[in-house]
Amino acid sequence: MHMFICCLLFAVSIALVVKGGDIFVDAASAIAKALKIPAFIIGATIVSVATTLPEMIVSVLAAAEGKTEMAVGNAVGSVTANTSLILAVAMTAMTIVCSRKTHLKQMLLLMGASVILWLSCLSGSLAIWGSAVLAVIFILFMVQNVLSAKKNKDNDEKAEPVDRKYIIKNIVLFILGAAAIVFGSNLMVDNGSEIAKILGVSERIIAVTLVAVGTSLPELVTTITAIVKKESGLSIGNIIGANIIDLSLILPICSLVSGKQLPVAESSIRIDLPACALVTAIALIPMIFRQKASKIQGFILLALYAAYLVIVI
Repeated sequence: MHMFICCLLFAVSIALVVKGGDIFVDAASAIAKALKIPAFIIGATIVSVATTLPEMIVSVLAAAEGKTEMAVGNAVGSVTANTSLILAVAMTAMTIVCSRKTHLKQMLLLMGASVILWLSCLSGSLAIWGSAVLAVIFILFMVQNVLSAKKNKDNDEKAEPVDRKYIIKNIVLFILGAAAIVFGSNLMVDNGSEIAKILGVSERIIAVTLVAVGTSLPELVTTITAIVKKESGLSIGNIIGANIIDLSLILPICSLVSGKQLPVAESSIRIDLPACALVTAIALIPMIFRQKASKIQGFILLALYAAYLVIVI
């Protein structure tokens, strides 16, 4: 019965985090528009960061509670799931065309972040130099986002008049969305830990499987939408951006919150981090040269994810 309640609360936590994130993004964008912030800035900064809030809040709360295995496992596991599960499904379902001109810098930043994170954790904790380099990668990504968005913005875009009720409504939604994310994240961390105890496994295993996939649901929804609409650019762009933020922002913040160098489990150094770097390379390197993904790539990534889960569990 205890296990059933924990699983039920875990499912509720996922719903709160995903829906809360959706409400938060929409409200934040509406408030920014009301404040006359250009749409291209909103899309390049607020939306791109806000879509990774589930992973960020879950990992930060876990780090604050001293549950570092869950903090690291969620952030790294989300990238692995995004790439070898969600992106792989998109590769098998549709032709993904990836313009080198549009995505090359982001792809290089993502591969760089995955390797830097792995190397900087070999000592058993996230090294200070690693956090610094990852922070630089995050800044470069955001600058590139803004410059790219500015270049492609609609010059004829006009700000619409906004009334007071509209602003108040979105401020309320913003607060509710944030509250849902925080409350849901707390539920996820607590019940994820409890499920791990009941099953007699480490928190890391729950983090890289259930928690990682749960917090990656926004990317999954976006990818399914892209598949339905046959918009491959939406899928690849969303996943690359989310992965860069997961690797370059979340763990350095977790390290800061914990007040010391973030400890990284030996199993994460041997399995999770190299797996993340490997699937990232397999997904992106062929696309850099061919400027498109193949179905074979997708099936290879899905097979690797299945193998990874078997090894982890």
